[in-house]
Amino acid sequence: MINKVNIEEMKSRITLITAFFVAFVFSMKVQAQNPECNTNLSLFAADAKAGNYDGAYEPWKMVYETCPALHYATYAYGERILKHKIKNATGAEKTNLLNMLLGMYDASLQHFPAKFSKSSVAIDKVLLKQENNMITDDEIYEELNKAFTEDKENFKNPKALYMYFSTLVDLHKAGKKELQEVFDAYDNVTGKIEEENKALTEVIGKLVEKEDTGTLTSKEKKTLESARTNGESFEKISSSIDSKLGQLADCENLIPLYQKDFENKKTDADWLRKAAGRMDSKDCTDDPLFIKMVEALHTLEPSAESAYYLGLLKDKARKGNEAIKYYNEAVGLQSDKYKKAKLLLKIASKYAKRGSKSTARKYANEALANNPSEGNAYLILANIYGNSANECGSTTFEKKAVYWRAADMARKAAQVDPSVRSKALDAARRYEGLAPSRTEIFTSGFEGKTITFKCWIGGSVRVPKL
Repeated sequence: MINKVNIEEMKSRITLITAFFVAFVFSMKVQAQNPECNTNLSLFAADAKAGNYDGAYEPWKMVYETCPALHYATYAYGERILKHKIKNATGAEKTNLLNMLLGMYDASLQHFPAKFSKSSVAIDKVLLKQENNMITDDEIYEELNKAFTEDKENFKNPKALYMYFSTLVDLHKAGKKELQEVFDAYDNVTGKIEEENKALTEVIGKLVEKEDTGTLTSKEKKTLESARTNGESFEKISSSIDSKLGQLADCENLIPLYQKDFENKKTDADWLRKAAGRMDSKDCTDDPLFIKMVEALHTLEPSAESAYYLGLLKDKARKGNEAIKYYNEAVGLQSDKYKKAKLLLKIASKYAKRGSKSTARKYANEALANNPSEGNAYLILANIYGNSANECGSTTFEKKAVYWRAADMARKAAQVDPSVRSKALDAARRYEGLAPSRTEIFTSGFEGKTITFKCWIGGSVRVPKL
């Protein structure tokens, strides 16, 4: 009896699925064969391409309402058409157009899920409503958090990433969200930015060599320009996110928060890793709590992060040899080249700040070996070279020539890494301003010649021709 019922249920389901599929296919055929829809598709596409959005509106509206699944262009051009109409409308007409655009975003995902993502649609809707005062901060956070949680892969809009985090901070300040939730979101958002930057640096790294040799195709040139532009956008919002977090993540707030939770969380490796990382980034490493966290983390789950933090502690205790041992252990434990480069960069930065220039260069070059697009490594090299001008050469001209080497490193940073492009170009200009002037080049007799550095820097530079 049960088997008979199950068989009947299966038959009913198969019948329903078949009916739905037939109806769907029939609908697609009707839309594709509708000559009026096809004609209007051509009309609105031609007008929209020419920027005649008023002329495109009526034929577009007919296609959208009658044949919504006919072509992806209905939604690509539809957004432009409706935004133009909204910009020039007021009152009830504007409200109706806004609602039409919001509905169109939903329809785009329904009819063309391969072209539109859940996150991109949610972001478009939130941005539109925010621009037109149609949404509260609570709703902004709720909708963006849902999109980020359910479709993180496609949550790539820099403006939306900042709005997501910024709104949460505002809600916390209003007493509506806990500080820990802010920290969790910060980790998630900055992690996403790092993920996108990693992908961009891989693209840039593959194309920079061809750029140097002048062998880029026009398509590759556009790809490189796009990657650099996107990288700069992510760097700007990354800085804005750090500024927004501000004093919420200073030592005065972090230490009591983590002290309160430590006993309950000391066996949670993920919590320890994030907490120790945040205390390190905010220079709270002198507090005894940091030591307890690091030791607990290394006992629970020895990793690149825990070994690096132990190296920090040995550094602070002035045990340099033991510190290097842990730093090298950290590098060895990290298998991801991008993350390894970041780790090597941290170590290089520590040594550069201490004036250990040769050791700093060693780690900076190792960072570049793992990620040739790590611009901050080139900036460390530029900085330590620039600070060594008086250590190289026997004449004033030769000493000042070191600044050309520093400028070269800074310009390389700008070339390979859009996230540091602005400050790298500023650094390059600053070093070039310290290098020999045109008058000095003329009187030196070195114009167009190569100067080899016989100090710890090594290498050479070619003196510019006048």
